[in-house]
Amino acid sequence: MIGNDDRLSAVKEWPGGILQVKVPLPFSLKWVNSYLIADREGYTLLDPGLHTSEAVELWTYLFRERDIPFGAIHTIILTHQHPDHYGLSGWFQQRSGAPVYLSAQSHAYALRLWGSDRSFAADLTELYARHGMPEPLLDDIIIHLEQFVARVSPQPEVTYLEAGSTIRFGGLDWQTIDAPGHARGQLCLYAPERRLMICGDQVLPDITPNVSIVPGEDEDPLQCFIDSLNELRHYEVELAFPGHRAPFNDFRGRIDELIAHHKRRLDAIVELLRETPGTGYDMCMRLFGERISGNTHHLRFAMSETLAHLIHLERAGQIKSDLRGDYITYYAE
Repeated sequence: MIGNDDRLSAVKEWPGGILQVKVPLPFSLKWVNSYLIADREGYTLLDPGLHTSEAVELWTYLFRERDIPFGAIHTIILTHQHPDHYGLSGWFQQRSGAPVYLSAQSHAYALRLWGSDRSFAADLTELYARHGMPEPLLDDIIIHLEQFVARVSPQPEVTYLEAGSTIRFGGLDWQTIDAPGHARGQLCLYAPERRLMICGDQVLPDITPNVSIVPGEDEDPLQCFIDSLNELRHYEVELAFPGHRAPFNDFRGRIDELIAHHKRRLDAIVELLRETPGTGYDMCMRLFGERISGNTHHLRFAMSETLAHLIHLERAGQIKSDLRGDYITYYAE
């Protein structure tokens, strides 16, 4: 149950009539930002959150208090396919009849995770096994991923929205921008008239977006992420609306901080491997250790991000790997 104080603090209106809704999450992130934007036709809903009873309770309360019928939602846009953004899209579509817009690349990933022929868990645990993760933890990963199916159901019928196009809502034309690295197929949306940027999880204040290796996708997601950040630096942004934490102003400054963070992380990994070679799982434990102990959700993010950094360094020629026994081992000379 959500208390009245929590309901009130979960909603904030920003310039341009953009309503930020902090949709609760059962993770350490606490909430994901959804945005409800009004225009003459009704409302556009962005990234409605994970399908949990707490999230449904908040949305039901908000729509009742503001006298908004579900049918007033004419458009649902998902910046990307991660469950905390995607999960309630089908639930809202059933109640509103609105189309759900998502990129084709993002949708393909969603089907691998939660479609009828889902294969992602097997592909991911096979990857982790090659990089030294113990078998009991691999079993936990499979169970953990399967638990998300209920939290993204019902699945939406998707209309594809691709980078390089323009979509109008909230009385503004929004340019769609390809923003890979955190999620292949992720879209940022930019309104040049007002210099507003809806940036999904690509640029977050206070915390760093997860950059993970995904089996069968980009070979170097960290390079994709850095290239994307360098492209986003060119946009004039007065106010950025992120997927987590509060909207913020210093968009370029935050991009520079994120790039510097990954440079420090890469340098630290090289130094650690000069001291002691190790598998991807070894390095994950050395980097994250106690912060992920006993938490399968955190372990998955930490392991995939560690592998993204290791693969980036190997492609850049800064470290090497070979097969030692059953596992891939990394080292630096």
